[in-house]
Amino acid sequence: MNRYFTIILNPIADQGNAKKKIPLIKEFFSENATDFKIVLTEGIGHATSIAASSAHIPDHVIVAAGGDGTSNEVINGLMFNSRKPESSSIHQNRLQFGVLPIGRGNDFAFGAGVPHDLTESMRLLLDGTFYPMDVGLITGGDFPKGRYFGNGVGIGFDAIVGLEAAKMKHFHGAASYIIAAIKTLVMLPKAPTVEMSYKDKQQILTPALISIMNGKRMGGAFFMAPDGDMSDGLLNLTLTHQGTRISLLKAMMLYMKGKQSRHRGTFTDSAEKFSLKALSGSMTAHADGETICVAGTALKVQIIPSALQIITRRRLP
Repeated sequence: MNRYFTIILNPIADQGNAKKKIPLIKEFFSENATDFKIVLTEGIGHATSIAASSAHIPDHVIVAAGGDGTSNEVINGLMFNSRKPESSSIHQNRLQFGVLPIGRGNDFAFGAGVPHDLTESMRLLLDGTFYPMDVGLITGGDFPKGRYFGNGVGIGFDAIVGLEAAKMKHFHGAASYIIAAIKTLVMLPKAPTVEMSYKDKQQILTPALISIMNGKRMGGAFFMAPDGDMSDGLLNLTLTHQGTRISLLKAMMLYMKGKQSRHRGTFTDSAEKFSLKALSGSMTAHADGETICVAGTALKVQIIPSALQIITRRRLP
């Protein structure tokens, strides 16, 4: 099968280093006689509009070239198109999706089984296999109509760490998240009281953080869902209760090893959807690094099974 690629590239990903990869990408695809074009994004939201306008082309693969933010925007563009009434008459190939991980964290690509090496990930686009991939949807906060995500949602400590990491100019990758996590640990923000409902359960909790994952990893170093599976039709929950700084530090170290289930104040579960309501205080939340709310009071998170087809070498995860 011939594959035709629209490569949506964020030139400022990885603090501008992504732009330096353009000649290598052009050379690779030109030498492999592949029909492709590279479109550079010009600002926030541009990747979403490019993906939405390109998704209707038959036998077309939309490629997110950048970091988690670029993948997030492309997924939202593809999913926006899939909601249109006329989408049922368009061939399923319009939902074909690929990734070139040239950003800072590349957590989505990691969970999707895409190689970190650029040449290997480009080769994968040519000879890899399409597999169904679930997509998450979070509703509430600044997005009452919802926002899609590929990797995961962080609420509380996790989201605050992401906001702090984004402010850093001299660190990138996992280092920025680790330093931001330590800074947030020192601040120790007061946890809200949250009513959480899923499956047949309803609990009132005071969580330091709530992680709801489709993928495996956040921040390049924290394995929020080490057994995450992007094709099982479920979201993976990890929740750590508010505690002392020492207790949260221990939890943070265990998250880096994917062993947080050993922490006394942490529990895990999975479900198709979750509802969260702040009974006191408010929730700070992000989805794939995008701020959903800084002071939200109600959020709903659900999974949409097999929403896209992604190129990878093996069945997800």
